[in-house]
Amino acid sequence: MKTRSLLYAVIGFLCSLQPAVIQAADWPGYRGSVTDGVSTENLNLNWSASPPKVLWKVPTKSGFGSFSVCGGKVFTEVERSINGASHEVCVALDPATGKELWFADLGVGNGNSTPAESDGVVCVLTKDLVLHALDAATGNSLWTHDLIKEYAAHNIGWESAASPVIDGDLVFVMGGGDGQSLLAFNKKSGELGWKTGTEAITHATPVLATILGERQVIFFCQSGLVSLSTKDGKLLWKFPYKFKTSTAASPVVSGDIVYCSAGYDVGGGACKIARQGSGFTATQLWQTPGNLEVANHWSTPVCRDGYLYGMFSFKQEKVGPLKCVEIATGKVMWVQSGFGQGNAIVAGGKVLALSDKGDLVVVEPAPDAYKELGRFTVVKGDCRSTPAVSNGCIYVRSSEEGACIDVSAP
Repeated sequence: MKTRSLLYAVIGFLCSLQPAVIQAADWPGYRGSVTDGVSTENLNLNWSASPPKVLWKVPTKSGFGSFSVCGGKVFTEVERSINGASHEVCVALDPATGKELWFADLGVGNGNSTPAESDGVVCVLTKDLVLHALDAATGNSLWTHDLIKEYAAHNIGWESAASPVIDGDLVFVMGGGDGQSLLAFNKKSGELGWKTGTEAITHATPVLATILGERQVIFFCQSGLVSLSTKDGKLLWKFPYKFKTSTAASPVVSGDIVYCSAGYDVGGGACKIARQGSGFTATQLWQTPGNLEVANHWSTPVCRDGYLYGMFSFKQEKVGPLKCVEIATGKVMWVQSGFGQGNAIVAGGKVLALSDKGDLVVVEPAPDAYKELGRFTVVKGDCRSTPAVSNGCIYVRSSEEGACIDVSAP
């Protein structure tokens, strides 16, 4: 354990000096470094002989936020009683031991946001649409923006559950009012980078992508998908999509195809992005309405070689299926029940599917049939978080506890 602690200390020091060198080993925000849910690390996922080693477990009360890992620390948001009231709290943990290094009080309530870390700055968006920037070393506040008070934001039913997304110097959030609903702030100073749009928010976290050579941030708003240039907020394209009650799954990008989905009978669909003169167009490829065939509500699928793998269901706790769906056509390739409302990523070349019961399942990413390669019960409690992978470990949490398991390659 001391050796692993020393390793993380060295990694943290190197990260502060040369972040680009080891970026692939970090998982600095919701769904990883590029928000696609994919890790390229070489992992030991052969659990047939023996299960992986659990390095630590810690309480992670309430909420469906996930872990992020960067700079030798693990970050997540939990609920904690402070002066007799429930508060949203961002905590930093030692990745080797799970020991709490610091906590930052974010205010009354309990939220579902996943912290995002970059260059020593940790950004967290509360359920009440207050964006906090914290010092990653100490947890001290660097700056805050109350989007409701400062930018006339309108919250949503069940309150915000989206996470901030960082790209370069900017942190992106959705939540302002007319003409300023989509926002970018300088992550270090908190100064406004740009503001644009008059959109109603959803619970979905935006995603980053480079499509046809253009770096963009894609917001899933109540009007549908809205894509903006990351550098200046210029509108690149829109794709109208139905909204009903709640949209919580993030868009998924595969080349020039963007998939999106929602529950409450909305269903899933995909559009193809193309250049038209100096701009872009978004043309629908397919759409499958309803809750049963191709629909994600809380769970965001992951794409591998043109196929989506994820929990396609709506409010089917414990029994909802893991499915493989062709992203270009919406064709369901196979269905395997028993996963509920968990989440899936790709790591070590395999699909890692985390069920809402806390089972971590290794699945071969193949469209011809469901092929389970290993299974391990990691945590107890309601588990709707997304696994995080960093430096040979998988970090998983539920509404009760979080865990770190060692899957480093031999």
